[in-house]
Amino acid sequence: MARGIVAIVGSPNVGKSTIFNRIVGKRQSIVDDEAGITRDRIYAKATWLTKEFSLIDTGGVELESQPFQKQIRAQVEIAIEEADVIVFVVDAKVGITRDDRIVAKMLYKSNKPVIVAVNKVDSYDYLNSINEFYALGLGDPIAVSGSHGIGIGDLLDQIIKLLPEKTIKEHDDTICFSLIGRPNVGKSSLVNAILNQNRVIVSNIEGTTRDAIDTTFKREGRNYCIIDTAGLKKRGKIYEAVDKYSALRALSAIDRSEIVLLVIDAAEGIKEQDKHVVGYAIEAKKSIIIVVNKWDAVEKNEKTMAEFTTKVRENFKFLDYAPIVFVSALNKSRINTIFDEINVCYDAFNTRVATSVLNEVMQDAQIMNPAPYFNGGRIRIYFANQVSVCPPTFVLFVNNPTFMHFSYSRYIENRLRETFDFTGTPISIVCRERK
Repeated sequence: MARGIVAIVGSPNVGKSTIFNRIVGKRQSIVDDEAGITRDRIYAKATWLTKEFSLIDTGGVELESQPFQKQIRAQVEIAIEEADVIVFVVDAKVGITRDDRIVAKMLYKSNKPVIVAVNKVDSYDYLNSINEFYALGLGDPIAVSGSHGIGIGDLLDQIIKLLPEKTIKEHDDTICFSLIGRPNVGKSSLVNAILNQNRVIVSNIEGTTRDAIDTTFKREGRNYCIIDTAGLKKRGKIYEAVDKYSALRALSAIDRSEIVLLVIDAAEGIKEQDKHVVGYAIEAKKSIIIVVNKWDAVEKNEKTMAEFTTKVRENFKFLDYAPIVFVSALNKSRINTIFDEINVCYDAFNTRVATSVLNEVMQDAQIMNPAPYFNGGRIRIYFANQVSVCPPTFVLFVNNPTFMHFSYSRYIENRLRETFDFTGTPISIVCRERK
């Protein structure tokens, strides 16, 4: 299901990053008194009143003569284009500036819901100053203080009110999967090989695919929807506005998918960037398959596949549950192995375990390996229940959640994986105190 996208825009040094951090709940954006510190967009998930949305922090829009302003203005335009709701941050202590009017003109053209957040209202002295911002013609301004948290709840209430409802998957029996990876690993060629027809532009030039493209099809009686995405680059290396646009589209594609295929170039080997790219899918808690493409370009013997598999496992230790397939999009070889794993992962992603069986596994796990002493006590699991699927989520009712050491949580997860088939899918384990 797609989440709404909220973009925070405004001129430099009005406190956009402070508000961003306040909403997200951690210092993810760089905050500094020097104007123009935030130059790149920063993405994060935020939740308010059980509704989750994506939040984008942007650089300040200023006159073109300032350094980096061409790039910053471009990324703000992209953020505005993709956003469902726009938060326009202004400074109560400074009042309306020429830069504010520049941003307002950009927002007039967007035809998107806009919330004017008058920041730095840290005391009653500045409360009356918010009336000045009615002159921007963008509706009722909201007084906030990013530093002290004043008015942030009111701002979030308005955001939730304006966000679109979550989109429901049109066909419940359709398996949606997307392809992600760094540029030029052969994702578009792989899409064409899967569809067996040239539906997506294929080129050796990095960044040919700039939009996410959805294609539905049927194979051996099952319905599928494949979402091709532009190559993701490491955030520090995203300089062009078009790459930022592609990254945002890729995040949206991942969110709409149930299964994500991480495509790796067999000829170039595993890069550090591959680990960064798959982080988006891990954060979204999607089922993951590692696809090693261009296998035809590798000189092989009877040990090559096993050796490459070992390298993948060493580099992706956090994805030991993800299956690995070796394919050649160019020769259309071993494409069937992708669908074999997609079907297995989809079933695992939707697996529901009977409560009685689950509790037998928990009891046996504690008998075979008692929990270690941690944080002043030893955790004891009294009862377990699966509360959801996609991904499978388990709630453990325990004596004290703080007694759960990460290694023992990992042990419980491994026991679940040994007992049930959770191939390719993450597992969420939540501890709650039994009362």
